Amino acid sequence: MASNPDSYEIRTEPRGPHWVGWVVRPGSDQPDRSIILVAKTQKEAEARARGWISSIYNSQFTIHKEE
Repeated sequence: MASNPDSYEIRTEPRGPHWVGWVVRPGSDQPDRSIILVAKTQKEAEARARGWISSIYNSQFTIHKEE
């Protein structure tokens, strides 16, 4: 598991009439968790990948306060 969201790399490439984006962990060329994000533009694919990184990072490291 990457230790923080900055340790992921975002990759994109055109596929037919759209773009796909994915994130990889350091030292890997494979999409993390086999997730591919489809978008109309490269910019949108990169934004979706950044959003995915934020969502997995935030959901795994939620801090719970004791009451």
